[in-house]
Amino acid sequence: MSESAVSVEELQTMADRCPFNAWLGLRILSVGHGELEAAAVWRDEMMGAPERKLIHGGVLASLVDAGGDYAIATALGHASPTVDLRTDYHRIAAYGDLRISAKVVKLGKTVTTADASIFDKDGRLVASGRGVYLTSQSTREG
Repeated sequence: MSESAVSVEELQTMADRCPFNAWLGLRILSVGHGELEAAAVWRDEMMGAPERKLIHGGVLASLVDAGGDYAIATALGHASPTVDLRTDYHRIAAYGDLRISAKVVKLGKTVTTADASIFDKDGRLVASGRGVYLTSQSTREG
């Protein structure tokens, strides 16, 4: 991976500012310019089907969203609001931690596109998706 605009620690601090990310157990593992690897720690509240210990699809979509957003942050140094999000589900995600791999597809002045893939504890692809994020200068906080 090439040089990131932020370190793993800086990106983790940025992610931790969002209580939902803390709830997800989002942990940044590695960063590069426009790329990241992260993990989400299993918790029982992630289940959509408790009798089978299956992870709710909304959790997977949230990880696609977070992965894309923070991949962009590795290039820009800040998070950006989501404009559009698509998630594809490839297999049932069962009990266990999840790994997120994300990268910027197109870094634009107004909007940026990023892809993310979610893998189960056995390394199998369970979901993937693409997000579009507002990256224009006017979105930065004061």
